[in-house]
Amino acid sequence: MAPESFQQRLTAVEERIGNACAAAGRSRDSVRLLAVTKIFGPEAIREAYAAGLREFGENYVQEMERKAPVLADLTDARFHLIGHLQSNKTKKAAQLFSSVDVVDSVKLAKRLDAEGTPLDVMIEVKLSEEESKSGAAEAELPAIVDAITACTNLKLQGLMTVPPWSENAELSRPYFARLRELAARHSIPELSMGMSNDLEVAIAEGATWVRVGTAIFGRRPKPVS
Repeated sequence: MAPESFQQRLTAVEERIGNACAAAGRSRDSVRLLAVTKIFGPEAIREAYAAGLREFGENYVQEMERKAPVLADLTDARFHLIGHLQSNKTKKAAQLFSSVDVVDSVKLAKRLDAEGTPLDVMIEVKLSEEESKSGAAEAELPAIVDAITACTNLKLQGLMTVPPWSENAELSRPYFARLRELAARHSIPELSMGMSNDLEVAIAEGATWVRVGTAIFGRRPKPVS
């Protein structure tokens, strides 16, 4: 039976991360938890903050725009954009987020840099054939890395990917291994990969960030239309 309280769920996730790190011969400190709070209200973020979490992932600029004013007192909270960013929303994104983890083109990198705000960024790489997935193609990666490196306001932290969904976590492994290879090739230190269902496999393949929502916060409410 699944743990019911927020604290029980968070403890269970922390144990999973700790066990996966131990199994991979890695330090627990080498993996950071990004709490994915899309669709959940500000009260869920406050509860997580009170429990010690500081890094939060949001998918939509407009949703973050609604939440930001009522969370302004959470001064140590850092919000990551982990959903697709349209280039016409870079100004708002630069104002609302500490990190944009979904840079997928030279154009988007330059637009973000032009906003004049220091930002951590990751490059989202599309490694699957699914049309619904966003991200840069492998062949585009060198040009995007060069573009970000030349930017004044952007700091390249890592690569991010989303493998095809499967109940079998092992099916994610080739995608995670490939992202690790690409990061090593370009001397990029961080890897954001792995979610509630496959974080153990991601950690085994070198993830330094795991993005976890459902396993911490429970089933998502239906979005308000």
